[in-house]
Amino acid sequence: MRYALFLRGINVGGAKKVPMAELRAMFESLGFENVKTLQNAGNAVFETKTSRAGLIPLIEKTFTATFGFESQIKLRTFAQIEQMIALDPFKTIKTGKDVRLYVTFLRGKSKSRLPLPHTSETGIQILRKTDSEVFTALNLKTAHTLEAMAMIEKEFGKDVTTRNWNTILKIAAL
Repeated sequence: MRYALFLRGINVGGAKKVPMAELRAMFESLGFENVKTLQNAGNAVFETKTSRAGLIPLIEKTFTATFGFESQIKLRTFAQIEQMIALDPFKTIKTGKDVRLYVTFLRGKSKSRLPLPHTSETGIQILRKTDSEVFTALNLKTAHTLEAMAMIEKEFGKDVTTRNWNTILKIAAL
């Protein structure tokens, strides 16, 4: 089975440093194959025969032992990544240099009752959600990324991690 993995809160502002070569080596030590990382934000792709149920605790425990701190992971099969892209969640958004598209990965099913689509006073648009993702558009002329992330965490909890949509497209192409 092929997976995409997203770590939360590493290599941000010089803290919780995780060199991608060391992260790849950690995955390979677990017997994972065709391990690739993308960018410096803790995005990884790998193949394994290990059952999905055991992967998250195994990876989180190994990560903590290897790097000396915890990082919650969000794990998706490649089929889930492809389904997410097929949703075309940003088809109504006019993109440009000031527009950022984000997907936030949830750890469990969302309990949010926020009616969607929702636009904040500053123009942060929460367009759509699934049981495990939230799709957001941000116009940098009226809102800031940190403000959007705070809004997402307030509504959906802190057990999330967010990636730029372009990152997801790049992962799908690996």
